Amino acid sequence: MVNFTWHRLWAIIIKEFIQMRRDRATFAFIIGIPLLQVILFGYAINNDPKYLPTAIINNDPGPWTRTFTQALENSSYFHITQRANNEAEAYKLLATGKVQFVLNIPPNFSHDLIRNNHPTLLLEADATDPAATSNAYNVFNTLAQTSFNFKGALNYLKSAPSVVDARIHALYNPAAITQYNVVPGLIGTVLTMTMIMITAIAITRERERGTIEGLLATPVQPAEVIPGKVIPYIIVGYIQLLLILLLAHLLFSVPIVGSIFLLLIVTLPFIAVNLAIGLLFSTIAKNQLQAVQMATFVFLPSILLSGFMFPFRGMPMWAQWLGELLPLTHYIRITRGILLKGNGFVEIWPDIWPLLILLFIIILAGIKQFHRTLD
Repeated sequence: MVNFTWHRLWAIIIKEFIQMRRDRATFAFIIGIPLLQVILFGYAINNDPKYLPTAIINNDPGPWTRTFTQALENSSYFHITQRANNEAEAYKLLATGKVQFVLNIPPNFSHDLIRNNHPTLLLEADATDPAATSNAYNVFNTLAQTSFNFKGALNYLKSAPSVVDARIHALYNPAAITQYNVVPGLIGTVLTMTMIMITAIAITRERERGTIEGLLATPVQPAEVIPGKVIPYIIVGYIQLLLILLLAHLLFSVPIVGSIFLLLIVTLPFIAVNLAIGLLFSTIAKNQLQAVQMATFVFLPSILLSGFMFPFRGMPMWAQWLGELLPLTHYIRITRGILLKGNGFVEIWPDIWPLLILLFIIILAGIKQFHRTLD
């Protein structure tokens, strides 16, 4: 029996570190994931979003109106970016996600205010994500009672218990049910995880098993191989989608306001872009472990920066720019828009064309990389 020696143990330890350094993908994964987590959690994640885009329907422009809107801006929770002419225009802004709130100031607001007739201030909110609006609600209610500075002949209003009737209409998820927000986002999250992970090991598995040589000996072209590997998993993706929708409706009573048929159509480019990412990784990775590591490296920022776990508008602008490059960000908006808001094709188009562009770019990169693999 050979005696244990610290010298041989130390040699094995050094050898493992050398191998780790030579495996660049593994080394990048070991260093990159902790750095990514620190940066994203430390700087990008914020459960108290501020400067939320707000539209205003101002039917009574005047000094009291300016006082209140300025107080909203100064609170740092509201940022007035749009002026709507009517309710139809305001609802369109909310449905397309261009604004988080719509402030509706009625006619004769100033007249009723100084006569202590309790005029109404209406705040309509896109409540699909309750975490993005809850603190803003409290600020709105407080400012409605404290932002008006009555002087002189209007001093009597200071003693009034409530000078304004502040009302909030939480649209699309009035009860602030978490499942209504989470489950539609979960559809895209599950598809992202499974589609990328499954296809990321497709070509690397054939290479490790030695079947890649047989594939290379056939007259197939890269443009034929990639669709041949993608189409079966597209079918799997649709099965997952229908299963999640069924469970969401039966177990959590998630409303399905919009068209299921439209959701099925627009899901195709999302599934395709994730499969293309997985295939691209499989052509780059040398083994299945590297392919899985690459998939994980994409999956983590997709979860954190897409608006699935944390309010999208709560992140700093640089993180929102990164989030716009992720397919999951756009698909979550599509699913929430169709299921909760009843959006049609026109409303979700701003999130469809980015998916198509990403799909085109990734497919070109995948075909080019597959050519290199063949060489």
